[in-house]
Amino acid sequence: MTSPAVPAPAPGPRREPTASLPLRWGDHATRLWTGIWLIVGGGVSIAGSNTEALWVLALGTTAHVAGWCVLPSSGCRRVVAVGPATLAMWLLLTGPRFVIVLVVPYLLWLYVRHRAPLSVLTAVPVAAAAILVGDAFGHDYSRMLAALAIVGATMAAGAWASRLIPRRR
Repeated sequence: MTSPAVPAPAPGPRREPTASLPLRWGDHATRLWTGIWLIVGGGVSIAGSNTEALWVLALGTTAHVAGWCVLPSSGCRRVVAVGPATLAMWLLLTGPRFVIVLVVPYLLWLYVRHRAPLSVLTAVPVAAAAILVGDAFGHDYSRMLAALAIVGATMAAGAWASRLIPRRR
């Protein structure tokens, strides 16, 4: 007697490429969320510092670098990302006109998260938003938080969209 055919399981959500990496410490979710909070918080601290509060710049830089180091990824990818991402955040000190430099950390995010090469196309809306915000806000540093929020939301949407682009086998 033959057993009834078992239906194939429905395709589930795509598994995160970095979730299968062996980690020496911690778990994937904790390291991911800690890294995100440190990167974003450090970046906002860097952008919000000035010559009268250099300790904010130092603290923000330390948090930003630590965030990249904590992310679950292969070690070489994190090392490659730390320097250019931190330099880009320091360039934000010049004001909202230069939010276009946020494209660099965004591309590095895609690299560190092991996204498909085609996901680089998701940087186009990030660059477009940064150019529009930079032109609209100009050199008015009092609008820096709003500029970061707009471009940051575009980056988050692009990062989520990049998950939908499949990797080639």
